[in-house]
Amino acid sequence: MLIRSLFRAGTLLALSLPVLAAPVATLFKDPNCGCCGKWGEHMASHQLPLKSENRSDMSAIKDRLQVPDKLRSCHTASIGGYVFEGHVPADLVQKVLREKPAILGLAVAGMPQGSPGMETGVKQPYQVMAFDARGKQWVYATR
Repeated sequence: MLIRSLFRAGTLLALSLPVLAAPVATLFKDPNCGCCGKWGEHMASHQLPLKSENRSDMSAIKDRLQVPDKLRSCHTASIGGYVFEGHVPADLVQKVLREKPAILGLAVAGMPQGSPGMETGVKQPYQVMAFDARGKQWVYATR
């Protein structure tokens, strides 16, 4: 009897606790771009699945999400309230989501060879830039 009561109490407690949901994650991409899908696969392989939206208005999406012009790439993701532009590595996305810095997001400008989604056998060094709402940009990481 005591075991049943404890089990019921534990079940009720578990049902009353808030569910920790995965962050809202959307990948905005041009339907004709292959590397965008590969970047999405990279993210999913690191427990960051994305809902993919094919868009023809990528400039408008980037404008709305305040991606600086010189940091723009082929795709844009909105994850957990942050913006991730281009081929940002999943470990850095996870770091931002975990640490919650006061930034709008991270960006990898252009399409550097060897970055996630651009695995061609050639490795080109690149910078991952952070940016904020005031337009400030700085190097967050070098790969």
